[in-house]
Amino acid sequence: MKRFEINENDAGQRLDKFTAKVTSGMPKSLLYKYIRQKRIKVNRARAHEGDILSPGDVVEMYVPDEFFGEGKGTADYSKSKIVPAVVYEDEDILLCDKRPGVLVHLGDEGDPNRAEAAERETLIYALTAMLYNRGEYDPAAENSFAPALCNRIDRNTGGIVILAKNAKTLRAVNEAIREDRVTKRYLCAAHGRITGTATLRGWHRKNHRTNTVEVTDAPLPGSKEIITKVKPLAYNTAEDLTLCEVTLVTGRTHQIRAHLAAIGHPLLGEGKYAKNAADRKRGYDSQALYSCAVSFVFPPEEALSRLNGRVFAVDPGNIGFLSLFPEFDFRRHFGEKAEK
Repeated sequence: MKRFEINENDAGQRLDKFTAKVTSGMPKSLLYKYIRQKRIKVNRARAHEGDILSPGDVVEMYVPDEFFGEGKGTADYSKSKIVPAVVYEDEDILLCDKRPGVLVHLGDEGDPNRAEAAERETLIYALTAMLYNRGEYDPAAENSFAPALCNRIDRNTGGIVILAKNAKTLRAVNEAIREDRVTKRYLCAAHGRITGTATLRGWHRKNHRTNTVEVTDAPLPGSKEIITKVKPLAYNTAEDLTLCEVTLVTGRTHQIRAHLAAIGHPLLGEGKYAKNAADRKRGYDSQALYSCAVSFVFPPEEALSRLNGRVFAVDPGNIGFLSLFPEFDFRRHFGEKAEK
């Protein structure tokens, strides 16, 4: 029998969700069977899969030990190879400037990235290690929670990634993202001259086998609508490149890269949606795209509302392709109050 006392980070979850997190390899059908058979109880009483757990509740699980694995806290956080660049941090949330070339986390089983990197080379491992080594995260004291990323960025795209330090913050930020109350602003360098702010619309279909997407003007079977806002900021005549600010109305895989390529303006260094042999010769072997600023709108009753009205921006010195547009004033564009 295993006994779990629910803490603040466990609270607010359904019993079935909590059980799935603290066990390993238990089929869902068996999990629900154990609940029906009263082999999983809350406060020594019969429970239901949809029961919401509260701080202080005690969950008892009379299930085989094989479903509890080898325990937690065994990771060697001294071996992290990445030093995170923190844009902003408080007791609940951390904003990190991910460098191009770094994986945010290992992919799912079957993802080719799993064979290309060790877990300790990922951003989530580095951030967790940092909190662990500062004494802010103790895996042995947690039943079901670990510091978690609220968004992800492609391996070769740089920019702001949001980390929740506790479950309450994770829920609040994820809800804000779903309700379009988190604004992420990107900068990119695109081939050709783009004139005039535009709202691009198209249809997006992902090929899971090749990890690429297709953007079309008309819907195709399995496609979803995408909306991309593009604002040109500067033009490099000699290189025939336009610096653009991009804001996503929808957020699909490779949306910015594929959408701009579909309208004839692939990103500098683009390798999936354009031929980039010429760009590689000039030293640009990955897409010139950076998630450079983020802002939030939280309800006034939430503690995170302290972030409202603030713009959190990366250090422009980390955005290599900005050197192609020396006349562009990063700080002025994102506001004199943009915070690092």
